[in-house]
Amino acid sequence: MGALNARLSELTADLNGRTMKTYKASRRDLFDRLDRPALGPLPASPFEASTWKEVRLNIDYHFELDHHLYSAPYQLVREELWVRATASTVEVFHRGTRIDSHLRSHIHGARTTRPEHMPSTHRAQAEWTPSRILGWAEQEVGPSARALCETILRERRHPEWGFRSCLGLLRLAKKYGNARVENASTRALHAGARSYRHVKTILQHNLDGAPLPEPEKPAVAGVTHENVRGREYYH
Repeated sequence: MGALNARLSELTADLNGRTMKTYKASRRDLFDRLDRPALGPLPASPFEASTWKEVRLNIDYHFELDHHLYSAPYQLVREELWVRATASTVEVFHRGTRIDSHLRSHIHGARTTRPEHMPSTHRAQAEWTPSRILGWAEQEVGPSARALCETILRERRHPEWGFRSCLGLLRLAKKYGNARVENASTRALHAGARSYRHVKTILQHNLDGAPLPEPEKPAVAGVTHENVRGREYYH
């Protein structure tokens, strides 16, 4: 293989050095005269493939990329951002300006958070605590909304992981009204739901006003009648 590559290099050099009839110059001459002066230095790092995605910064100042959450400055909450993702990094752009970057993570359901992206003195964490979320849900919406939020927070490994679902109910209440969200929460609890997405589906299909399914009647333990022998007869 080494000898073959050496011979190919010789033939390539010979081909590039031949004078072409049409141009009255060789390929090497044309390269030195036209191309070489326009060449710039090679990049400091090799090319890395990337993908772009438009995202919106959530109220908890995180956006989602491939089931992982990354933070951005809290001042941009609800703003549309562009993300450039490579195998190793996640770059964040706002209105064409690169504002930050993260190391890429492929851990589903986890968070990558920069402390400087949080409001001063951790205001966001103090503002949205489990107790405040539950208080809001009951006072603004109703007991079923509180019970659903309570279930969501209890069943997450860390209560903070349930904030997004609970705050999703807040957004639904603003869109559909508190009464409808309370009815939808009641129906979701009856169905054993554990996410605001179930409430959203109920509202989208206008199921919040439908009556709840009747509870299943317990099976009859036995019937007493003179014509019924009963199991003791067969003993």
